[in-house]
Amino acid sequence: MPGRLIPSLTTAAVLCLLLAMPAGVSAASPHACKPVKDPYAGTRYEGVDLTRIRALRVGCATARRVARRAHAKALGITPPVSGIRKFTWHSWSVTGNLRGAHDRYVAARGSKRVRWRF
Repeated sequence: MPGRLIPSLTTAAVLCLLLAMPAGVSAASPHACKPVKDPYAGTRYEGVDLTRIRALRVGCATARRVARRAHAKALGITPPVSGIRKFTWHSWSVTGNLRGAHDRYVAARGSKRVRWRF
């Protein structure tokens, strides 16, 4: 009987260690999502896509929706002199860096993050 007990204890100890370990790197790294193609057809931004959409702790459907709708709100806000645009959209804190050749945005809601480029 003692011989059978030791493997069970070892197995239980290994399982406890695996459960206590933090989530793997892949769970905490952002994943790439498809771009939003031509969200502003018929406007002066026609043909410009929302690209490099990256999602952390959200699915791609949510990330693409946040990028599309938060960016639409961002276009209605007068750009600040500093080149950094900050606002909220549906409880997401959005920061847009308008300096450089492309505008870069980050939307945060708790531990969730969505990044995109315009």
